[in-house]
Amino acid sequence: MDRRKFNSIGWLALPGVPLLTLGPAQALTLEELSQSEAVRALKAALERGARSAIGQLGQLNGFLGNEKVRIPLPRQLQDAEQMLRTFGQGGRLDELVTTMNRAAEAAVPMAQELMLGAVRGMTVADGKKILGGGETSVTTFFADKTRLPLGQKFLPVVTRSTEKVGLAGQYNHIASKAADFGLLRREDASIEQYVTGKALDGLYYVIGEEERKIRRDPVATGSALLSKVFGALK
Repeated sequence: MDRRKFNSIGWLALPGVPLLTLGPAQALTLEELSQSEAVRALKAALERGARSAIGQLGQLNGFLGNEKVRIPLPRQLQDAEQMLRTFGQGGRLDELVTTMNRAAEAAVPMAQELMLGAVRGMTVADGKKILGGGETSVTTFFADKTRLPLGQKFLPVVTRSTEKVGLAGQYNHIASKAADFGLLRREDASIEQYVTGKALDGLYYVIGEEERKIRRDPVATGSALLSKVFGALK
């Protein structure tokens, strides 16, 4: 058993979560914490983090206006970008970039139900991994639980958006041929799959950034739960 202690935990509270009182002299291990109402508070914190990430990305310019998650041209088009622009295709390339990022912005709000479902279905083992894990344990939790089903939900939305751009179809045709010859991974042969993957990468990236902030300076969050629990892990 991990014997790391949560010392001097007093009031643990989040909006909508019952207050948990532990005497200041009482120490709590990870094992004990995972069985307590504090896990319910941890779920509330994760839910709030998921809503925050979805809110940031699922709005106009959530992807396009954020250089850290902005979806670039697929590598195969990047390699040919200068030549394509020389031949007057610059406008279509720019349109494709905008369309890809708008597609991601439209798809991300669909993640909320699955993300919150993952939090609410969090097990005791999940809670201990999150509390005792590294800087990206929350991100890993969400990715493990939601990446596959979210990809299935995002793909139709992304497809409807990219179908409007003629260059997307041309890319898919060329990339599919390259994949046939083993020059490209099959999953990269579809621009829809590419955008879906990048949208998920961006979502988990933002969640990871928020998690790292919490772990490095939990007091700054203003949350009694995060300050006490993650502060005790430092």
